[in-house]
Amino acid sequence: MIRIAILGSTGSIGQSALSVVDAHADRLQVVALAAGHNTARLAEQVSQYRPSFVSVATEDGLADLKSLVPTGARPAALEAGPHGLISAATHPDVDVVLFASSGAAGLEAALAAIDHGKTVALANKEVLVMAGALIVDAARSRGVSLLPVDSEHNAIHQCLHGRTAGELRRLILTASGGPFRSWTAEALARVTPADALRHPTWQMGKKITVDSSTLMNKGLEVIEARWLFDVTPQQIAVVVHPQSIVHSMVELRDGSVIAQLGVTDMRLPIQYAFSYPNRWDAPVPALDVTQMGQLDFMPPDPERFRCLQLASDALEHGGAWPAVLNAANEVAVEAFLAGRLGFLQIPAVIERALEAAGRETSVPRSLADVRATDAWARRHAAETTGLLP
Repeated sequence: MIRIAILGSTGSIGQSALSVVDAHADRLQVVALAAGHNTARLAEQVSQYRPSFVSVATEDGLADLKSLVPTGARPAALEAGPHGLISAATHPDVDVVLFASSGAAGLEAALAAIDHGKTVALANKEVLVMAGALIVDAARSRGVSLLPVDSEHNAIHQCLHGRTAGELRRLILTASGGPFRSWTAEALARVTPADALRHPTWQMGKKITVDSSTLMNKGLEVIEARWLFDVTPQQIAVVVHPQSIVHSMVELRDGSVIAQLGVTDMRLPIQYAFSYPNRWDAPVPALDVTQMGQLDFMPPDPERFRCLQLASDALEHGGAWPAVLNAANEVAVEAFLAGRLGFLQIPAVIERALEAAGRETSVPRSLADVRATDAWARRHAAETTGLLP
């Protein structure tokens, strides 16, 4: 029995993970759940899966949860606040921790999980963007596995299985291109939050859906891939693939390209992370290659989608730039969703933060360094959103 903790259980990734648990109840056991503010959904999950530990974001949320869950179904331990993520990630009965929330909140919990020897399944790419060196060094020193759950990185992980570093030429990340891949710059200037939240392929949370529409999501994945697979920035390429059937590819030194194909369902990479190195039957329909139709691949447009280029610049520069990029993007996306910022102003906020960070930023060497950089970048981005016309 594999015992799991899910951080972000009420979001789209968390719900897909619980669907995998339903399909493999004889192999997977939910020990800990952590969620934000959706206490109604969390209460349903608690009643169904009977975890030993549950965490919510606030004390008010905890009170709501207690009122919604019958006394006999309440877990042995309940907690509120940021430390609840750490408690869930380090629970002594947990084997695998799925980081299914978006944003920077999971960083400290990820380091704590690694320190306690847990296998880490990462769907939260911001963890590696902010502190890739810290996370990878900690995992290596503790002998902890980092298993990618993003469909693209999970695909690369599968393609690289059994291969040596010397065989690899480059990684090719596929991007759907989001809802605006064919829009002109003039049309992009008029994009509303409602437009940006209509993704053509995936059903995801608001922040990651906006990131997909700006291609920042792919930029963050480029940075994540550098750390997950120990490659140079020059060994990572991005192609737009609207059908989202080829989830990513690996090019080997002899020119061979190995691809992973599958239906667009996050239960596949989640299950692979839970079952690795084994494979189980999946609760999703098989891909019918006779029905795929035409598969298109094209280069991304860095002029219309500046966020992808800014992420590549941050990775090339190194130091604290990736953490600055991530923090400024989170602030800008929040302002856009609130109607305080235009769609094309999102990269402008990020670019100003990178410029203000300067050319000589050093690599964050500790959690305190990462927090300080994150806080500074958020303040700068918040000020910038108020200055832009």
